[in-house]
Amino acid sequence: MVETVDKGHGRLETRRIQISTAINDYVNFPHCAQVFRLERERVFIKTGKVERETVYGVASLTPDRADPARLLELSRGHWSIENRSHYVRDMAYDEDRQQIRRKNGPQVMATLRNFAISLLRLNGFKCIASALRTLARSTTTALRLLGV
Repeated sequence: MVETVDKGHGRLETRRIQISTAINDYVNFPHCAQVFRLERERVFIKTGKVERETVYGVASLTPDRADPARLLELSRGHWSIENRSHYVRDMAYDEDRQQIRRKNGPQVMATLRNFAISLLRLNGFKCIASALRTLARSTTTALRLLGV
């Protein structure tokens, strides 16, 4: 078992992870190398309120390739995807309030937004919202990014 403690955003968060390979011979799940139980406990510093959450998972990585500390690190890395993609799409493009809901429209628009975000990041922009404001004022810069 591995435990980490982080303080930030007004809360104290403790994470504990346990792994097991004991069920590998009994479970009919392709590529199951290990299972894990991840417990999260958040204490909100101002109020003292405590939230607890337990998550179970299956990993295809063997324990020698991903020990408990590595699995804990990988589970934390999941949030970087959330923060770098979904959060940006919602905040910069207000995606949650979009009206396109039929056929392939939502997938096409999500693809275009992801393309735009990737293009901006590849060209050195750190803040997507700021980059969009800059490009809105300078269409020639936007066209240059597209190679036009």
